[in-house]
Amino acid sequence: MSAIVQAQTEVVQDPKHFELSPANRRWILWFILFGFAALAFGVFQGFVQGLNYAGISLFTFLPGMKTYYEGLTAHGVLNAFIFTFAEANGWLSLTTARALGRNLNSKLLALSFVLLVLGTVFAGIPIFLGKASVLYTFYPPLRAHWAFYFGIALAVVSTWIISAAQLWALAEWRKEHKGERIPLMAYVSIMTYIMWDISSLGAASEDLFLLLPWSLNLLPGSDPLLSRVLFWYTGHQIVYYWLLPAYVSWYIFIPRMVGGKLFSDSLARIAFIMFVVLVPVGFHHQYTDPGVGNYYKIAVLFLTFGIAFPSLLTAFSIMYALEIGGRANGGKGILGWFLKLPWTNPAVSAQVLAMIAFLPGGITGIMNASYNMNLLVHNTTFVPGHFHLTLGSAVTLSYFGIAYWLIPYLTGRKLVLEKIAKWQPWVYFLGILIFARGEISGGILGMPRRTALAIINYEPLPGWKLAGALTGIGGTIMFIGCVLFFLVIFFTLMQGKKMESTGDLPFTETYLGAAPSGWQLILDKLSYWVLLSFILIALVYGPFLLTHLPPKLTSPPFQGF
Repeated sequence: MSAIVQAQTEVVQDPKHFELSPANRRWILWFILFGFAALAFGVFQGFVQGLNYAGISLFTFLPGMKTYYEGLTAHGVLNAFIFTFAEANGWLSLTTARALGRNLNSKLLALSFVLLVLGTVFAGIPIFLGKASVLYTFYPPLRAHWAFYFGIALAVVSTWIISAAQLWALAEWRKEHKGERIPLMAYVSIMTYIMWDISSLGAASEDLFLLLPWSLNLLPGSDPLLSRVLFWYTGHQIVYYWLLPAYVSWYIFIPRMVGGKLFSDSLARIAFIMFVVLVPVGFHHQYTDPGVGNYYKIAVLFLTFGIAFPSLLTAFSIMYALEIGGRANGGKGILGWFLKLPWTNPAVSAQVLAMIAFLPGGITGIMNASYNMNLLVHNTTFVPGHFHLTLGSAVTLSYFGIAYWLIPYLTGRKLVLEKIAKWQPWVYFLGILIFARGEISGGILGMPRRTALAIINYEPLPGWKLAGALTGIGGTIMFIGCVLFFLVIFFTLMQGKKMESTGDLPFTETYLGAAPSGWQLILDKLSYWVLLSFILIALVYGPFLLTHLPPKLTSPPFQGF
């Protein structure tokens, strides 16, 4: 069996040789750096948001910031949209190109990058001028300046262009490799973008056909219910667009980095297929919306629990690889292998800590999906507590870990300030645990989210002060962790020694590789899974749209800023 397995273990087309073109390398690096620049601006606003819960108001002291909601909008848009879009665009372009053994179309990469930058500028200017304090959910009838909606649209289009570049490369690859299995690393990268292509149609439709023309006074009013339905059609799945690039690293790179191997090629493909198929779960964000019928809420309740299953498959696959690696390094006993993981490698420690933080993040997500629990915690800090355990830890910490080897690979410069890099993930991890503890416990006690608690004119309920203090302390430690990361990356770019060779990407091998025949071949029929996804979407969202359309454009705009 060993010989058979070895013959099937490649997760890339050409494991021996690949040259990333200078143009591909340049645009991918710009994506990565631009994303971290957006994160830097966003986390500073996040730092101030955390202090707000501790009763410290710094909003009006920040240049260009006049209100709490300006800062909260900037924090959400820069960190949830721009940072994640840029990192995914760059990171999964690289993994697709390397897996297929062919560079992506550089003109498409350049166009995508330019649109993302323009989108950031268009969306950012009205935010910092106080004309788009509508938060990252931009619910109508709150109305922002038209440039905000236009900028968000450009940012989304930039992701579609990356998907087009991926699919173009795959089509060219298939012409030359008829009957062959898609290399796993390309498969998971492309499926991430296919999932996002389908999922982003809701918010994109809302933005382009309802909000943008409304902001230009081309429509008589807004339809808040339809807008919320379209937003949350995308709004839950965007979590997986944030998360799946981290999964690509956990599946494909972490096993090799810890000295292990990926257990099963097919299991990894099945997990990503489930993310593509189980798109229509957004109604669970609208359990309290009176205009949404019980049919939709019950349907998505079960689908939401179903979409936890691929994450359980991922947990099994990654734990398998970690244990194999830990035991190969001398670990013994039930948990002794865990201590033998290469914790001094920040590329590993950051991502393993991200996985640990994601455990309560996933559990609190399931709690949010439970109807009665959702009614209790929906408009409280429980939600951002959960949110920061997913986007703020599983995603952001993973990108920190990826950057520790990716920046040297793309620039040819050796990582500097290595001692700081070794401690940085631990500092951030400690911060996120304290922060989330404060937010979640406060939420259970009714502490409201999206509220300037530092300037409220009523007495906080019992327990809020302790929860708020923990949120402020944890947020401050997270901010310090981010500063340490930016210092390492900045000085690596400026002072890192040039390396003679950057080597190849550290992709894994698999024990059970891609079978050349049998039932597994259907896993590569991407159109089948897309069709199944649209059928499920039609079953869940079709009745609502048929009974609600045409839009009820009756709500006048409201600007509370």
